Amino acid sequence: MTDLGNPLISITVCVRDGIDWVDGCLEALKNQTYRPLEIIAVDDGSTDGSKDKLLAWHAPDDEIPTNILIQDAEGLSAGRKLALDNSRGEWVAITDIDVRPSQNWISNLFSEATPLTSDEKIVAVTGRTIFERANDLVSHLRSVEIESKYRSRPRRTSLANGPCSMFHRQSLIEIGGFHPSWYHAEDMEVSLKLIDNGGTIVYAPEAVVAHVAESGRKRFLAKRLRDARAHVRIMRKYPKRRRKGPDLDFIGSSTMVLAVLPLWVVAIASSLPFFYLFMTTSERNWEEIETWWQTNVLLVSVSMIIVQELILWRGPLGVVNRSALATSDGNRILVYFGLKGLILQWSISLWRGLILGLVDGVLKRNGHDF
Repeated sequence: MTDLGNPLISITVCVRDGIDWVDGCLEALKNQTYRPLEIIAVDDGSTDGSKDKLLAWHAPDDEIPTNILIQDAEGLSAGRKLALDNSRGEWVAITDIDVRPSQNWISNLFSEATPLTSDEKIVAVTGRTIFERANDLVSHLRSVEIESKYRSRPRRTSLANGPCSMFHRQSLIEIGGFHPSWYHAEDMEVSLKLIDNGGTIVYAPEAVVAHVAESGRKRFLAKRLRDARAHVRIMRKYPKRRRKGPDLDFIGSSTMVLAVLPLWVVAIASSLPFFYLFMTTSERNWEEIETWWQTNVLLVSVSMIIVQELILWRGPLGVVNRSALATSDGNRILVYFGLKGLILQWSISLWRGLILGLVDGVLKRNGHDF
């Protein structure tokens, strides 16, 4: 247990329909070694019984006071705002209901909150998330990707990640805190606003939280669509020419994955004239068709396949794919083609998210107007 002379830190967590994760998360928060602490949990319009599960933890008079707040389904950013408004700590930590912070998570965050130089104004400290693995390709891919992102992260960073970060409360209030209209990526939005206001965000690799395995293609692809949609708002508000501090260091493989769908489109489009020629050549001039195939379809298609393989197996995405392939327990050939299919679906989800984000921008909704 740490010295009671330390400042009060408020830990906040929001949940919507996460009944299976409530007890594990709240227990991990109660087991933190740092003192003094308070815990604020917000139910965001759950319909699966999460609210009642949370209310069983309501204990404002405990050694670590735990307060449960209830709101309609207004979204994560609105929930974080409600928790911030009701917090009393000098620092406010945020996490997610589907993570399990290690016992020293808060202690290790706070140990990195001291500036190294006189001109460094630390306004947030972010920890490290470890994704657990289940027996499916999605969880393997996600686990390796997150591990790869954190491996090369510098001390000064541009993002205080939602599952594992702590903010200086007054600094957060000065930039307006969390706005209810933001559609996801609220951690990235406040991070860039804090940096723009002259603050510094530092990375504490020993402040670890364990994320439950992210399994299932449907859930994985829905999250990637959501992230891409929200990042349109971030890029629109904070283009590179306007950003201060370190460059974005947590985008990861998405920029490479984006290129996969266009490559498939080019490869398929290049074969359409061949099929048209095949279907409309009355005398079936096979020599002409073969020449067309060799000089156009085959050349373009093979080139696109080679480029795609280079994207998939070299650079940041290559690290993820090679590691997922090496650690898989299944048939390597099936895993290989499974990865190709999953990454194509991932690329499609990203493009769908970008389109929806652009529509949001045109219509000035989901936080684009704030």
